[in-house]
Amino acid sequence: MALVSVPDMPTSGANNAARAARRRRRKNVAGGRTHSHQVVVSPEEELKLQAKADELGVSIPRLLIESALTPAVRTLPERRANAAALLSAMGLLGAISRNVNQLAKAANATGEVSEDLQATLSAVRRVGDRVSTLAEELMK
Repeated sequence: MALVSVPDMPTSGANNAARAARRRRRKNVAGGRTHSHQVVVSPEEELKLQAKADELGVSIPRLLIESALTPAVRTLPERRANAAALLSAMGLLGAISRNVNQLAKAANATGEVSEDLQATLSAVRRVGDRVSTLAEELMK
């Protein structure tokens, strides 16, 4: 009689972990979920939602919930406000660069560095820091 080798069966914990990794729905919560929301979408939006959900291996409701509740997600008004602030900071950098150019021209002509140069360079640093912060916010 030939012996048949049976692979080790996964433990209950390992089995649950594997099952959770494949799960498309969200984990159950104590007391259940008592609120529901209905969203009506166009056929094009439905195709995009389904494609994104399939790509991520989740259900459409889970995709919508997790997308909305993720802190890094920015709404359109938030993105517009960030873009407006970034454009404003870029405008300030343009004005400051013209000022630095004028100060450099005067310093080259007279051989003396103006007191305004320190204030201008300080402003350049502040605006540069602000642009960096805004850019980081947009990248989140």
